[in-house]
Amino acid sequence: MPATSTRSASGRNGLRQHLLFTALSGVLLIVLYSLLRLALLVCNHELIGETTTNDLLEAFGNGLRFDLRLVAFALAPLILVIGSRRLMAARTWQLTWLSVVASLTLFLGVLELDFYREFHQRLNALVFQYLGEDPATVMSMLWHGFPVGRYLIAWALASWLLFKALQAIHRLAPPADPRLSAAAGERWYWRISVLTLCLFLAVLAVRGTLRQGPPLRWGDASTTESVFANQLGLNGTLTLIDAGKARWSDHRDNQWKARLPGAEAQALVRQMLLTPQDLLIDSGEAAIRRISTPKPHLQLPVRNVVVILMESFAGHYVGALGAGGDITPNFDRLTKEGLLFTRYFSNGT
Repeated sequence: MPATSTRSASGRNGLRQHLLFTALSGVLLIVLYSLLRLALLVCNHELIGETTTNDLLEAFGNGLRFDLRLVAFALAPLILVIGSRRLMAARTWQLTWLSVVASLTLFLGVLELDFYREFHQRLNALVFQYLGEDPATVMSMLWHGFPVGRYLIAWALASWLLFKALQAIHRLAPPADPRLSAAAGERWYWRISVLTLCLFLAVLAVRGTLRQGPPLRWGDASTTESVFANQLGLNGTLTLIDAGKARWSDHRDNQWKARLPGAEAQALVRQMLLTPQDLLIDSGEAAIRRISTPKPHLQLPVRNVVVILMESFAGHYVGALGAGGDITPNFDRLTKEGLLFTRYFSNGT
Protein backbone atom coordinates (compact mmCIF):
# COMPACT_ATOMS: atom_id res chain seq x y z
CA MET A 1 0.00 0.00 0.00
CA PRO A 2 2.77 2.54 0.79
CA ALA A 3 4.49 1.66 -2.49
CA THR A 4 1.30 2.41 -4.38
CA SER A 5 0.99 5.79 -2.69
CA THR A 6 4.58 6.63 -3.63
CA ARG A 7 3.99 5.78 -7.27
CA SER A 8 0.79 7.84 -7.29
CA ALA A 9 2.59 10.84 -5.85
CA SER A 10 5.32 10.44 -8.47
CA GLY A 11 2.70 10.42 -11.20
CA ARG A 12 1.11 13.63 -9.96
CA ASN A 13 4.55 15.21 -9.56
CA GLY A 14 5.30 14.71 -13.24
CA LEU A 15 2.68 17.24 -14.20
CA ARG A 16 3.20 19.48 -11.20
CA GLN A 17 6.98 19.63 -11.67
CA HIS A 18 6.59 20.45 -15.35
CA LEU A 19 4.16 23.26 -14.59
CA LEU A 20 6.51 24.62 -11.93
CA PHE A 21 9.47 24.53 -14.33
CA THR A 22 7.40 26.27 -17.03
CA ALA A 23 6.10 28.96 -14.69
CA LEU A 24 9.51 29.74 -13.18
CA SER A 25 11.08 29.88 -16.64
CA GLY A 26 8.42 32.39 -17.65
CA VAL A 27 9.18 34.51 -14.59
CA LEU A 28 12.88 34.44 -15.50
CA LEU A 29 12.11 35.72 -19.01
CA ILE A 30 9.84 38.46 -17.64
CA VAL A 31 12.63 39.62 -15.32
CA LEU A 32 15.07 39.57 -18.25
CA TYR A 33 12.85 41.73 -20.47
CA SER A 34 12.11 44.16 -17.63
CA LEU A 35 15.85 44.56 -17.01
CA LEU A 36 16.42 45.17 -20.72
CA ARG A 37 13.75 47.87 -20.63
CA LEU A 38 15.45 49.42 -17.60
CA ALA A 39 18.81 49.31 -19.42
CA LEU A 40 17.23 51.04 -22.42
CA LEU A 41 15.94 53.76 -20.09
CA VAL A 42 19.31 54.25 -18.40
CA CYS A 43 21.31 54.28 -21.65
CA ASN A 44 18.97 56.88 -23.16
CA HIS A 45 18.27 58.90 -20.01
CA GLU A 46 19.02 62.15 -21.85
CA LEU A 47 15.76 61.64 -23.76
CA ILE A 48 13.63 61.60 -20.61
CA GLY A 49 13.19 65.37 -20.73
CA GLU A 50 9.90 66.32 -19.12
CA THR A 51 8.68 62.72 -18.90
CA THR A 52 7.25 62.17 -15.43
CA THR A 53 7.90 59.25 -13.13
CA ASN A 54 4.26 58.21 -13.50
CA ASP A 55 4.70 58.10 -17.29
CA LEU A 56 7.75 55.86 -16.93
CA LEU A 57 5.94 53.56 -14.53
CA GLU A 58 3.04 53.38 -16.97
CA ALA A 59 5.51 52.51 -19.73
CA PHE A 60 6.82 49.59 -17.68
CA GLY A 61 3.24 48.46 -17.06
CA ASN A 62 2.47 48.59 -20.78
CA GLY A 63 5.75 46.81 -21.47
CA LEU A 64 4.74 43.95 -19.21
CA ARG A 65 1.79 43.22 -21.50
CA PHE A 66 4.04 43.05 -24.56
CA ASP A 67 6.63 41.00 -22.67
CA LEU A 68 3.97 38.51 -21.62
CA ARG A 69 3.07 38.03 -25.28
CA LEU A 70 6.68 37.17 -26.12
CA VAL A 71 6.94 34.87 -23.09
CA ALA A 72 3.78 33.05 -24.18
CA PHE A 73 5.36 32.35 -27.56
CA ALA A 74 8.56 31.17 -25.86
CA LEU A 75 6.70 28.80 -23.53
CA ALA A 76 4.34 27.47 -26.20
CA PRO A 77 6.36 24.25 -26.86
CA LEU A 78 6.41 23.48 -23.13
CA ILE A 79 2.68 24.02 -22.88
CA LEU A 80 1.85 21.87 -25.90
CA VAL A 81 3.64 18.80 -24.47
CA ILE A 82 1.54 18.72 -21.28
CA GLY A 83 -0.51 15.91 -22.76
CA SER A 84 2.53 13.63 -23.02
CA ARG A 85 4.37 12.26 -19.95
CA ARG A 86 7.42 11.37 -22.03
CA LEU A 87 7.75 14.81 -23.62
CA MET A 88 7.27 16.53 -20.27
CA ALA A 89 10.16 14.49 -18.91
CA ALA A 90 12.44 15.33 -21.88
CA ARG A 91 13.99 18.28 -20.09
CA THR A 92 17.15 18.52 -22.25
CA TRP A 93 15.41 19.91 -25.30
CA GLN A 94 13.33 22.23 -23.09
CA LEU A 95 16.48 23.70 -21.54
CA THR A 96 18.06 24.05 -24.97
CA TRP A 97 15.01 25.79 -26.43
CA LEU A 98 14.63 28.22 -23.54
CA SER A 99 18.37 28.98 -23.49
CA VAL A 100 18.34 29.81 -27.22
CA VAL A 101 15.25 32.01 -26.90
CA ALA A 102 16.62 33.84 -23.86
CA SER A 103 20.04 34.36 -25.46
CA LEU A 104 18.62 35.54 -28.81
CA THR A 105 16.18 38.01 -27.25
CA LEU A 106 18.96 39.22 -24.94
CA PHE A 107 21.15 39.84 -28.01
CA LEU A 108 18.40 41.91 -29.61
CA GLY A 109 17.94 43.83 -26.37
CA VAL A 110 21.66 44.68 -26.24
CA LEU A 111 21.59 45.66 -29.92
CA GLU A 112 18.65 47.95 -29.25
CA LEU A 113 20.49 50.07 -26.67
CA ASP A 114 22.45 51.96 -29.33
CA PHE A 115 19.86 51.45 -32.06
CA TYR A 116 17.38 53.50 -30.07
CA ARG A 117 19.99 56.14 -29.26
CA GLU A 118 20.66 56.50 -32.99
CA PHE A 119 17.14 56.31 -34.43
CA HIS A 120 14.82 57.00 -31.45
CA GLN A 121 12.80 53.94 -32.46
CA ARG A 122 12.58 50.35 -31.28
CA LEU A 123 13.99 47.66 -33.57
CA ASN A 124 12.21 47.87 -36.92
CA ALA A 125 12.61 47.50 -40.69
CA LEU A 126 15.74 49.69 -40.68
CA VAL A 127 17.65 46.64 -39.42
CA PHE A 128 16.77 44.67 -42.57
CA GLN A 129 17.26 47.71 -44.82
CA TYR A 130 20.80 48.46 -43.68
CA LEU A 131 21.92 44.83 -43.62
CA GLY A 132 20.33 44.16 -47.01
CA GLU A 133 21.91 47.07 -48.86
CA ASP A 134 25.59 46.74 -47.94
CA PRO A 135 26.27 44.32 -45.08
CA ALA A 136 30.07 44.73 -45.23
CA THR A 137 29.93 48.51 -44.91
CA VAL A 138 27.31 48.39 -42.17
CA MET A 139 29.31 45.85 -40.17
CA SER A 140 32.43 47.98 -40.53
CA MET A 141 30.54 51.06 -39.33
CA LEU A 142 29.18 49.18 -36.34
CA TRP A 143 32.56 47.73 -35.42
CA HIS A 144 34.36 51.07 -35.56
CA GLY A 145 31.51 53.19 -34.20
CA PHE A 146 30.32 51.15 -31.20
CA PRO A 147 31.94 48.99 -28.48
CA VAL A 148 30.92 45.79 -30.25
CA GLY A 149 33.55 43.68 -28.52
CA ARG A 150 32.40 44.65 -25.04
CA TYR A 151 28.77 44.11 -26.00
CA LEU A 152 29.50 40.62 -27.31
CA ILE A 153 31.42 39.69 -24.17
CA ALA A 154 28.60 41.00 -21.97
CA TRP A 155 26.03 39.13 -24.08
CA ALA A 156 27.98 35.85 -23.89
CA LEU A 157 28.41 36.19 -20.12
CA ALA A 158 24.75 37.04 -19.55
CA SER A 159 23.67 34.14 -21.80
CA TRP A 160 25.76 31.78 -19.69
CA LEU A 161 24.17 33.15 -16.51
CA LEU A 162 20.71 32.65 -18.02
CA PHE A 163 21.56 29.04 -18.84
CA LYS A 164 22.78 28.46 -15.28
CA ALA A 165 19.57 30.04 -13.96
CA LEU A 166 17.49 27.66 -16.10
CA GLN A 167 19.56 24.75 -14.80
CA ALA A 168 18.83 25.91 -11.24
CA ILE A 169 15.12 25.95 -12.05
CA HIS A 170 15.51 22.45 -13.50
CA ARG A 171 17.06 21.22 -10.26
CA LEU A 172 14.31 22.91 -8.26
CA ALA A 173 11.60 21.22 -10.34
CA PRO A 174 13.14 18.03 -11.77
CA PRO A 175 11.02 15.97 -14.17
CA ALA A 176 9.43 12.76 -12.96
CA ASP A 177 10.15 9.40 -14.54
CA PRO A 178 7.43 8.92 -17.20
CA ARG A 179 7.32 5.19 -16.41
CA LEU A 180 6.39 5.92 -12.80
CA SER A 181 3.81 8.44 -13.97
CA ALA A 182 2.27 5.85 -16.28
CA ALA A 183 2.35 3.17 -13.58
CA ALA A 184 0.62 5.51 -11.18
CA GLY A 185 -2.33 5.66 -13.53
CA GLU A 186 -2.37 9.41 -13.95
CA ARG A 187 -5.70 10.22 -15.55
CA TRP A 188 -5.51 11.46 -19.12
CA TYR A 189 -8.46 13.80 -18.69
CA TRP A 190 -6.63 15.57 -15.85
CA ARG A 191 -3.67 16.35 -18.14
CA ILE A 192 -6.00 17.44 -20.94
CA SER A 193 -7.85 19.74 -18.54
CA VAL A 194 -4.60 21.36 -17.42
CA LEU A 195 -3.46 21.63 -21.05
CA THR A 196 -6.72 23.39 -21.97
CA LEU A 197 -6.36 25.85 -19.10
CA CYS A 198 -2.72 26.61 -19.98
CA LEU A 199 -3.62 27.14 -23.64
CA PHE A 200 -6.36 29.55 -22.59
CA LEU A 201 -3.92 31.55 -20.46
CA ALA A 202 -1.32 31.54 -23.26
CA VAL A 203 -3.84 32.81 -25.81
CA LEU A 204 -4.92 35.50 -23.35
CA ALA A 205 -1.29 36.57 -22.91
CA VAL A 206 -0.74 36.65 -26.69
CA ARG A 207 -3.85 38.76 -27.20
CA GLY A 208 -2.76 41.05 -24.40
CA THR A 209 -6.27 42.36 -23.86
CA LEU A 210 -9.76 41.25 -22.88
CA ARG A 211 -11.49 43.61 -25.30
CA GLN A 212 -13.41 42.44 -28.32
CA GLY A 213 -11.75 43.10 -31.63
CA PRO A 214 -8.04 43.19 -32.45
CA PRO A 215 -5.39 41.96 -30.01
CA LEU A 216 -2.65 44.10 -28.46
CA ARG A 217 -1.18 46.56 -30.99
CA TRP A 218 1.73 48.99 -31.01
CA GLY A 219 -0.68 51.85 -30.45
CA ASP A 220 -1.68 50.37 -27.11
CA ALA A 221 1.69 51.49 -25.75
CA SER A 222 0.89 55.15 -26.55
CA THR A 223 -0.89 55.99 -23.33
CA THR A 224 1.15 59.03 -22.21
CA GLU A 225 2.13 62.43 -23.61
CA SER A 226 5.79 61.33 -23.73
CA VAL A 227 7.01 59.77 -26.98
CA PHE A 228 9.97 58.27 -25.12
CA ALA A 229 7.73 56.62 -22.50
CA ASN A 230 5.44 55.27 -25.22
CA GLN A 231 8.38 53.79 -27.11
CA LEU A 232 9.76 52.37 -23.87
CA GLY A 233 6.55 50.38 -23.40
CA LEU A 234 7.12 48.33 -26.55
CA ASN A 235 9.15 45.13 -26.90
CA GLY A 236 11.98 45.34 -29.43
CA THR A 237 11.88 41.65 -30.36
CA LEU A 238 8.19 41.88 -31.22
CA THR A 239 8.60 45.10 -33.22
CA LEU A 240 11.40 43.47 -35.22
CA ILE A 241 9.28 40.37 -35.86
CA ASP A 242 6.39 42.55 -37.03
CA ALA A 243 8.74 44.45 -39.33
CA GLY A 244 9.98 41.18 -40.79
CA LYS A 245 6.42 39.98 -41.40
CA ALA A 246 5.55 43.27 -43.11
CA ARG A 247 8.66 43.02 -45.29
CA TRP A 248 8.46 39.40 -46.44
CA SER A 249 4.93 38.12 -45.94
CA ASP A 250 2.53 37.45 -48.82
CA HIS A 251 0.31 40.24 -47.51
CA ARG A 252 3.16 42.69 -48.07
CA ASP A 253 3.53 41.53 -51.68
CA ASN A 254 -0.07 42.55 -52.40
CA GLN A 255 -0.01 45.83 -50.48
CA TRP A 256 1.07 48.00 -53.42
CA LYS A 257 -0.25 46.11 -56.40
CA ALA A 258 0.62 47.76 -59.71
CA ARG A 259 -2.40 49.30 -61.43
CA LEU A 260 -0.64 50.54 -64.57
CA PRO A 261 2.17 49.19 -66.75
CA GLY A 262 5.50 50.75 -65.85
CA ALA A 263 5.96 52.65 -69.14
CA GLU A 264 2.44 54.08 -68.99
CA ALA A 265 2.85 55.18 -65.36
CA GLN A 266 6.18 56.87 -66.18
CA ALA A 267 4.72 58.72 -69.15
CA LEU A 268 1.79 59.92 -67.03
CA VAL A 269 4.07 61.27 -64.28
CA ARG A 270 6.24 63.11 -66.83
CA GLN A 271 3.17 64.63 -68.45
CA MET A 272 1.93 65.91 -65.08
CA LEU A 273 5.30 67.23 -63.85
CA LEU A 274 7.51 68.40 -66.71
CA THR A 275 7.29 71.86 -68.32
CA PRO A 276 8.55 73.08 -71.71
CA GLN A 277 11.60 74.52 -69.93
CA ASP A 278 12.70 71.08 -68.62
CA LEU A 279 15.24 68.86 -70.38
CA LEU A 280 15.41 65.21 -69.31
CA ILE A 281 18.80 63.70 -68.57
CA ASP A 282 19.51 60.01 -67.93
CA SER A 283 15.95 59.23 -69.00
CA GLY A 284 16.74 55.54 -69.10
CA GLU A 285 17.91 55.48 -65.48
CA ALA A 286 15.87 58.26 -63.84
CA ALA A 287 12.26 58.99 -64.69
CA ILE A 288 12.27 62.75 -64.03
CA ARG A 289 15.91 63.80 -63.61
CA ARG A 290 16.09 67.01 -65.56
CA ILE A 291 17.69 70.39 -66.20
CA SER A 292 15.22 73.22 -65.73
CA THR A 293 15.73 76.53 -67.53
CA PRO A 294 13.48 79.32 -66.23
CA LYS A 295 11.78 81.72 -68.61
CA PRO A 296 13.79 84.87 -69.42
CA HIS A 297 11.60 87.20 -67.34
CA LEU A 298 12.14 84.97 -64.27
CA GLN A 299 15.94 84.97 -64.49
CA LEU A 300 17.76 86.51 -61.52
CA PRO A 301 21.33 87.74 -61.13
CA VAL A 302 23.74 84.87 -60.73
CA ARG A 303 24.25 83.84 -57.11
CA ASN A 304 27.08 81.66 -55.86
CA VAL A 305 25.01 79.04 -54.08
CA VAL A 306 26.66 75.74 -53.12
CA VAL A 307 24.39 72.94 -51.92
CA ILE A 308 26.24 70.33 -49.89
CA LEU A 309 24.35 67.06 -49.55
CA MET A 310 26.06 64.15 -47.82
CA GLU A 311 24.87 60.93 -46.24
CA SER A 312 25.17 60.80 -42.42
CA PHE A 313 26.51 64.38 -42.25
CA ALA A 314 25.27 64.93 -38.70
CA GLY A 315 25.63 68.26 -36.94
CA HIS A 316 27.44 66.83 -33.95
CA TYR A 317 30.45 66.07 -36.19
CA VAL A 318 30.78 69.62 -37.58
CA GLY A 319 33.52 71.78 -36.09
CA ALA A 320 31.69 75.01 -37.00
CA LEU A 321 28.87 73.83 -34.74
CA GLY A 322 31.18 73.16 -31.81
CA ALA A 323 32.41 69.59 -32.43
CA GLY A 324 36.02 68.76 -31.66
CA GLY A 325 38.53 66.65 -33.52
CA ASP A 326 38.77 68.80 -36.68
CA ILE A 327 36.67 66.29 -38.62
CA THR A 328 35.18 68.79 -41.13
CA PRO A 329 37.95 71.37 -41.83
CA ASN A 330 36.86 72.22 -45.38
CA PHE A 331 33.22 72.68 -44.45
CA ASP A 332 34.29 74.79 -41.47
CA ARG A 333 36.25 77.03 -43.85
CA LEU A 334 33.27 77.40 -46.18
CA THR A 335 31.04 78.49 -43.30
CA LYS A 336 33.25 81.58 -42.86
CA GLU A 337 32.72 82.58 -46.48
CA GLY A 338 28.96 82.13 -46.60
CA LEU A 339 25.91 81.70 -44.43
CA LEU A 340 25.77 78.99 -41.77
CA PHE A 341 22.30 77.91 -40.69
CA THR A 342 22.71 76.48 -37.21
CA ARG A 343 19.11 75.32 -36.78
CA TYR A 344 18.53 73.39 -39.97
CA PHE A 345 16.72 70.08 -39.39
CA SER A 346 16.37 66.95 -41.47
CA ASN A 347 13.78 64.21 -41.14
CA GLY A 348 16.44 61.70 -40.13
CA THR A 349 18.67 61.47 -37.09
